[in-house]
Amino acid sequence: MDEQLGMTVGKATREARARLGLTQVEVAAMVDMHPMVYSRVERGKMVPSTGMLRKLSMALRTPTDELLGLARPDKEARRGAQKEPPLLRRLMTLARELDDEKLEALVVMARALSR
Repeated sequence: MDEQLGMTVGKATREARARLGLTQVEVAAMVDMHPMVYSRVERGKMVPSTGMLRKLSMALRTPTDELLGLARPDKEARRGAQKEPPLLRRLMTLARELDDEKLEALVVMARALSR
């Protein structure tokens, strides 16, 4: 394994996950990976396969080039994400995965809670 590449991918996935306010367990579930294996990726102890890298890119809403250290993260996107509280970022990430019916139910619940 290329140790430098492992560290680069690990750091990028950890930062992307934190921006979204997700836990390692949540990301692992999103990409169908065991949480302990995902932890190894974030710690730079394992480089994911190309197929898994693509899944991680989609789940973390981060270009593969950024995960591989070939592109720098968009500073504006990072600033915007940092302004939102982590729980709100987490809720938004989870809400994006819902179908229309469940999303409508979430909106109704949010309206009721905001009263």
